[in-house]
Amino acid sequence: MKHKWGLLPAALVAAVTLAGCGGSGDESGTEAGAPAKLTFAIASAVIGPKEEVAVYAVAKELGYFDEEKLTVETINTDGSVAALQAVASGSGDLTAADSGSILGAVQKNVPVKAIGGLVQNWPWVMAVKPDSTLTGGADLKGKKIGVISLASGSAPYARAYVAAAGLDPAKDVELLPVGVGAQAAAALKDGKVDVLALYTQAYAVIENSGTTLKYLDNPDAFDGIRSLSFAVGARKLDDNRDVYTRFLRAAYKAMLFSAKNPEAAMRIGYKVFPQILAGKDAAAQLPADTRSLTAWLKTATPASGSPDQFGDWGVISDQEWTKTQAYTKEAGQITGDVPLGDVWEPGLLSGANQFDKAAVLDKAANYPAQ
Repeated sequence: MKHKWGLLPAALVAAVTLAGCGGSGDESGTEAGAPAKLTFAIASAVIGPKEEVAVYAVAKELGYFDEEKLTVETINTDGSVAALQAVASGSGDLTAADSGSILGAVQKNVPVKAIGGLVQNWPWVMAVKPDSTLTGGADLKGKKIGVISLASGSAPYARAYVAAAGLDPAKDVELLPVGVGAQAAAALKDGKVDVLALYTQAYAVIENSGTTLKYLDNPDAFDGIRSLSFAVGARKLDDNRDVYTRFLRAAYKAMLFSAKNPEAAMRIGYKVFPQILAGKDAAAQLPADTRSLTAWLKTATPASGSPDQFGDWGVISDQEWTKTQAYTKEAGQITGDVPLGDVWEPGLLSGANQFDKAAVLDKAANYPAQ
């Protein structure tokens, strides 16, 4: 079923509208520093070398959640829209979702709000077979574009890409869900789609399997657009600011560790999510998965500098929000500007950045190889 906010079941709309704070959080609020339970909704049906490893697995295994007195569980969803549905309905407490999807939800009065950035650099790109004659958006008229799912950030990116070339995404192209990994690669190889619209880490997985791809340049309009951001239920925010601040602090510590030592982060990922290996030998799979995680981390961390220089985790500037809104309108996710205060609450970031960065970097640098 195609996920659109306008097509939410009546029962879910009622739950979203009437339930102040569903899920595992405490509706009455949580005393500062008190133990709390949270459910993190992963915006993907498949666990892989991306945020679920760099954020969740590392924070869980290294005790960053424990240090914040948090018990955090995960659920999987079919993309950002579905993850936001989970948060809005109360089956999840937090998610890392496409910022455009967050804007679209807020415009449709779905009670969610972004509290911190995650992916800083635009990760989406179009790819074709090496011998393809396609060179840009103008060549895609009448073509089939493979997207992860119609509920992921892949679909609005594809629409915005062709719209930037002067095409009508509703009439001139067809979007087909192809998933990621081998399934997506096969769809392109077999001609079921003419081009793929995926993120860089997903392509790294495909290339690790031996498939060669050719990438199409993105228009300049995509520069400065934010991708994944952490989001929570808006009606739970005021009562749980301390809890969410503690989650962000643990998450950003895990991100810093992962950026410093992606191989160690990947080994931790195997321990927390053994399904990533799918029965394969960890030692044999580690180099490829580390490359995939590194590709994701390049989009999630500053474009320049080293982990030792990273700071101000989660900050999104007003200019970046303006560009993200413009892109989201182009992609058809929103029909007009959304007041920034309705979608963005940066007030937790000061507390989220209060941690010993040198200690995290030292732990990453000296983490045992085996």
